Amino acid sequence: MPEGTRGLPISPDDAAYCEREVRAHDPDRWLTALFAPDAARPRLHALLAFGVELSRTVDAASQPMLGEIRLQWWREALEGVFAGSPRAHPVARALAPSVTAEMRPLLDGMIEARAADLYETPPADIAALEAYADAVHGALSEAVLLALGLSAPDVLARARRVGTAWGLGDLLKRLSAMLARRRLPLPADWLAEAGTDPDRVLAGLDADAVRLASDRLAVVALRRLAEARAGARMPRAAYPALLLARLASRDLARWRRQGAAPVLPVAMPWRQLSLLIGALVRRW
Repeated sequence: MPEGTRGLPISPDDAAYCEREVRAHDPDRWLTALFAPDAARPRLHALLAFGVELSRTVDAASQPMLGEIRLQWWREALEGVFAGSPRAHPVARALAPSVTAEMRPLLDGMIEARAADLYETPPADIAALEAYADAVHGALSEAVLLALGLSAPDVLARARRVGTAWGLGDLLKRLSAMLARRRLPLPADWLAEAGTDPDRVLAGLDADAVRLASDRLAVVALRRLAEARAGARMPRAAYPALLLARLASRDLARWRRQGAAPVLPVAMPWRQLSLLIGALVRRW
């Protein structure tokens, strides 16, 4: 990082913009960021708002080429962020004093992984889908802990696994909307095993096969959460990333009960209460 960039204050206007965007478009991470120290939250909001911008870029793209152009804009914007001369965008300006050199491959990888969302081709298998979720959501959880000054490999690895599992659950919550945009996040080999293919699914056919593949995905996500929780107790300082596990567990369990019906998250006050209880009893 250029000397004098890291640690500079984020302007109040840019900080407020980032927090508004995260609260509106990524409420789970906004809630978990409340468990970070007050002084650290603007840095977390800057990172989370970067994730929001990438998500909105691919969601708003009517054609892959338009999405690619916007993602290239963010590639170049990151160049400016790490050079200490951010573009005139509130998220880019807020990122400049928030990032560290260790975050660069994480943020670059998020952009590259998001490009897959622009195309109709589904992931080949569950390994490919987990790699995508890890690059987009797991990496963001790791960046959050780096912004909080945490660097222990085991803590980062667990947070990254939680972020990946949360990302898989988020795909299930957004499945109907993604199918409407002709985006298919379910593994192609699972669909084949269920007797269908991407073209049939995108045509609105074979709902039972989609339900079966979705349930398998929920099981994988729950397994990853269990793996992340196994073993040593984690420091409270890591809870702004780890508490996502508590929300993901509830949503995934509801998904399995409801089948392919849309998962409507529990009302915000109940999610806040669940996180508070989890933090108090140290059960994330």
